[in-house]
Amino acid sequence: MHIHLFKGSVGTVLSAVLLMAFTSSVQAQAQVASGAQGKTEILWLGQSAFRIKSPNGKIILIDPWITGGPKAPPIYKNDLAALGPIDLLLVSHAHVDHLGDAPAIAKLNNTKLYGPADMVTPLVTLGVLPADLTHRFNKTGNVTPLPGIKVTAVKAEHSSLLVWKNPATDKLESHPAGEAMGYIIQLENGFKIWHMGDTGLFGDMKFISEHYKPDLVLIPIGGNFTMAPDDAAYAIRTWVKPKMVTPMHYNSNPIAKGTLAEFQEAMKGSSIKIIPMTEGETVQF
Repeated sequence: MHIHLFKGSVGTVLSAVLLMAFTSSVQAQAQVASGAQGKTEILWLGQSAFRIKSPNGKIILIDPWITGGPKAPPIYKNDLAALGPIDLLLVSHAHVDHLGDAPAIAKLNNTKLYGPADMVTPLVTLGVLPADLTHRFNKTGNVTPLPGIKVTAVKAEHSSLLVWKNPATDKLESHPAGEAMGYIIQLENGFKIWHMGDTGLFGDMKFISEHYKPDLVLIPIGGNFTMAPDDAAYAIRTWVKPKMVTPMHYNSNPIAKGTLAEFQEAMKGSSIKIIPMTEGETVQF
């Protein structure tokens, strides 16, 4: 009799503990959702570099070409620590105007660099970064690096090459660095940003937009290395059709001659909202 009573007591206690754990988990998830009532803030750092502050205050940095970026704001150009603590670091590909200061920022903040698998691997094997400060993933792969934040790698029509200065020879070397990617970044409140990285036109832009439904698209318009303004406008008007679009990857390289005015002209008649930015400007959503 006493044994049965003891078992019943244990079962009752165990049930209560499990119920408390489940309730705590639900409450924690609810707090992430209910706490995501703040604004999303996006700071353009020039070229394709953006600092995003999520509704819950997490700081995401993408393609940080800062110290070498001709249009990067001086406050950050002169002191990478001024960017603040970085919670998530994303790099779309290995070209210098995208990889930029990412390894230094990863070390400074002791935060992982997330990027294309075959870009991250040579960064580790060449000794640029330790493996524990990296995360490798590839197109259609997704990660949840922070509570309530999901990042999905998507296609970009571009190349990727790592140029590395060998300390033993003091000479520059070129290393294959996988394929370029774009990112769909879903924040705690469900707001989705598609950072296209460097890309030309490709038909699956339509599929990506229909499948992931981005609210804001950050699109390159400079030309030569990426879409020019007319092609970028074609992609936005015909395939992507987001609520909002912000041009990027222009005004930093004289070879990439595309302008904001040309993009705005090519978008005339469209109801899609263009949100132009200047380097160093912060916009809230």
